[in-house]
Amino acid sequence: MRVDLLTREYPPEIYGGAGVHVAELVRALRRDVDVRVRAFGAPRDEEGTTGYGTPAEFTDVNAALSTMGVDLLMAADAAGADLVHSHTWYANFAGFVAKKLHGIPHVVTAHSLEPLRPWKAEQLGGGYRVSSWVERAAFEDADAVVAVSDGMRRDILRSYPSIDPARVSVVYNGIDLEDWRPNHDPDLVRSLGVDPDLPSIVFVGRITRQKGLPYLLRAARSLPDDVQLVLCAGAPDTPEIMAEVSGLVAELAETRRGVVWIDRHLPRAELTALLTAATCFVCPSVYEPLGIVNLEAMACGAAVVGTATGGIPEVVDDGVTGVLVPIDQADDGTGTPLDPDRFVADLAAALTRVVSDPGRAREMGAAGRVRAEQHFAWAAIADETRALYERVLAGR
Repeated sequence: MRVDLLTREYPPEIYGGAGVHVAELVRALRRDVDVRVRAFGAPRDEEGTTGYGTPAEFTDVNAALSTMGVDLLMAADAAGADLVHSHTWYANFAGFVAKKLHGIPHVVTAHSLEPLRPWKAEQLGGGYRVSSWVERAAFEDADAVVAVSDGMRRDILRSYPSIDPARVSVVYNGIDLEDWRPNHDPDLVRSLGVDPDLPSIVFVGRITRQKGLPYLLRAARSLPDDVQLVLCAGAPDTPEIMAEVSGLVAELAETRRGVVWIDRHLPRAELTALLTAATCFVCPSVYEPLGIVNLEAMACGAAVVGTATGGIPEVVDDGVTGVLVPIDQADDGTGTPLDPDRFVADLAAALTRVVSDPGRAREMGAAGRVRAEQHFAWAAIADETRALYERVLAGR
């Protein structure tokens, strides 16, 4: 079986959870599947992997159109594959065209959904309408759709009701339990500006509406005085969200000590050390199909406080591996809390409860590591994915 996996992100060019998923899935699948990776970006040295730059004619056009230009190159090179598997709308058009061009089945994995990220119109302008069309066309035409959680499956069927539910399968994101494990290195933590002997709450994520960072910064005003807030946050979607977050961080830093903002991409050794030293990890997202960051924190032995939305409740076992924060959300696709003040207060209360009982937090963190080992190992997820490929090919 030859599978051409189509993706925007692939090492070393990774900026989000979808890229992590793709990299780990490829590594696990290549044990017994011929996987050819076709990714955006610079040429890769890895065997069986091809990078695609933006065609010269598409360098100064809307970002959605330049994406489609790359997709056409990838689709052309998929000749000879038994099946193509695309990840995110950025590569869905390549899979859609490859299926038509070469007469091969197309599998898509949904890491997020364009209808549930309307703030992307701020980034893409009219290109958001293009990306939304690409995603809809690819999903509705695909031979199989993979959802990374049951919550994501429900969102897919709600957003695209014409899709036969039998074509939508759940295969969770996973975690490499060797790469992500407790890393006790207090000196490294100190070098990052964090005191490992004081309680800390760690956030990791891009500065985007869906990650809910402004709500966390407001909730942090109510945290105990000795608690450090560590923000591993960068890659803002827009100047507007960056300005909002910067203002909130500055305001918070005026009223409390221990606000640490790390705006660069951290190597794994530094990030695992921070997570291991953390009293808890926080995921205040208003939209999160699953949240690989939660798995990374759990694998490092950190308790997790997360919003009870999307796939997060399928990862965080409330009261066992962490705490889920309730949220009532608008159904207009934005995920905006209907009562933002209540959500902020509930988030602050949950964080305070966890950091105020470090012994219980350590127990939750240990339970999280066990849960990651039992339910989210990549080998099992690769087996499920390969079995899905075989079912799709058998049904042709």
